[in-house]
Amino acid sequence: MIEFNTISKQWADGTQALSQVSLKVPRGQFCVILGPSGAGKSTLLRAVNGLVKPTQGFVKIDGEVLNSSTEKLLRQRVAMIHQHFNLSPRLSVASNVLAGMLPKVSMARALSGWFEPEQRDKACALVEQVGLKPEHLTRRAGDLSGGQQQRVGIARAFMLDPEVVLADEPVASLDPKISSDILGLIRDAARERNATVICSLHQVDLAREFGDRIVGMRNGKVVFDGTPAEFTDEKVNDLYHGARWEDTPAEEEEFELAVPGLRLATA
Repeated sequence: MIEFNTISKQWADGTQALSQVSLKVPRGQFCVILGPSGAGKSTLLRAVNGLVKPTQGFVKIDGEVLNSSTEKLLRQRVAMIHQHFNLSPRLSVASNVLAGMLPKVSMARALSGWFEPEQRDKACALVEQVGLKPEHLTRRAGDLSGGQQQRVGIARAFMLDPEVVLADEPVASLDPKISSDILGLIRDAARERNATVICSLHQVDLAREFGDRIVGMRNGKVVFDGTPAEFTDEKVNDLYHGARWEDTPAEEEEFELAVPGLRLATA
């Protein structure tokens, strides 16, 4: 379904964000991308919807290369769920969910609030599906809790019944119980549509619970690719402790966030 063919990305300052990454993610798979900050997880996700242009290699969606001539149509098949929700806080929940139609609806129509009755009905149904009540439809998105806002983000993402869902740290700011609920909603909605999910996370326990497959990244490269059962504590240590660098307090804190209670290996 999704193929990363030896893609690399170098930023203008010389930073190598991705280096020769090759992966194939089949239709319907829930693929979790793990790795420390700066590993290239977000860059990899954004290469799928054209927000990041590889400096080398290419991405295919269902055998079609993503490029300037195919990008507009392919984007209609790809939805994104963001870490910080990316909602319009002053607009209503209904308006934010309907914004998921923007790849197929002109900006002028969207700004005027003109949507087909069936599109409005679908937005209402999705709001209910993600566990919100009808009265939430008229509430301003900015007045909702973080967990509720991410539910709105999920409803928006599925307005066009996407074939691919990119979830970039979708639960980074949420507590463990709500995080599990949110990932369950994404997984269930994707399974219902046989959609492929690529989800970047920091929490290893959630990756093991929800992922069909775990891809570990470090310094822009894939260093692990396997099932949750194969992603043992030793592999976790290898991913986050890497080449046995001298750990800084920030790096130790990040590792503790990823796997609470698991100590960093020592050289």
